Amino acid sequence: MAARESTAFDRTLDWVGRHLATKLSKQSSGYNPYTPSDFDTLCRTLLPGDVVLIEGNERISVAIKYLTQSTWSHAALYIGETLPAPKDGSERARLIEVNLGRGCEAVELSKYETYNTRICRPLGLSARERAKIVAFMVGKLGLRYDMRNIFDLLRYFFPTPPVPVRWRRRLLAVGSGDPTRAICSSLIAQAFQSIHYPILPDVTTAGKSGAFAQKEIYHIRHHSLFTPRDFDLSPFFNVIKPNLMTDFDHRRLVWAPPERPSSER
Repeated sequence: MAARESTAFDRTLDWVGRHLATKLSKQSSGYNPYTPSDFDTLCRTLLPGDVVLIEGNERISVAIKYLTQSTWSHAALYIGETLPAPKDGSERARLIEVNLGRGCEAVELSKYETYNTRICRPLGLSARERAKIVAFMVGKLGLRYDMRNIFDLLRYFFPTPPVPVRWRRRLLAVGSGDPTRAICSSLIAQAFQSIHYPILPDVTTAGKSGAFAQKEIYHIRHHSLFTPRDFDLSPFFNVIKPNLMTDFDHRRLVWAPPERPSSER
């Protein structure tokens, strides 16, 4: 009898969770990308293992931007040609991301063609290390978010909670104890931690005083504490701007003449 009641309760929580996830995934009104990237140049610039930051336009995006004090509300990992091309000739999935209500999935790069994006490239990785990061993410495809953990969803219905800035990041980590199923950047952080690559580690020093006697110790933060903007702020990731990777020359730009005041027309 107790087992039946537990099952019924779990189903109710799952239904409520899915209802909340649907509401949070709806697009916010008034989103207008200020400087969408040149999509063709973006495609040519990306390398497997690059982190793509996105300025999202969903209701949950508003909360994440506020809690992290950042433009970026979503992150995805570029995997290149790793997955097979669809037999119907449609676009190959080249990004892996975690989406609320759907979990970890592979999507087409064109999904973010009209969004503000930023490429964050890890420095010094070998081809083998990049392949390991990509393989880690591919291995997580199909990971689902447990919709019964509705507290993870309820917190996003209060996009501007009256809490000090230093506590806001912690609000992203509170919940079911498995934030990788809800926060996109957490799973990507785990992928880089799997090869011991730093993002924003806590650094302390040990040993005697003196620059040459001290030893830096890198502490790996829990993956639940990473947010999309951390890849932007990290000193170990280069910010790649696709237009500057080509033969950009400001002298070749054609500018429209300034408009004359209405009194002179």
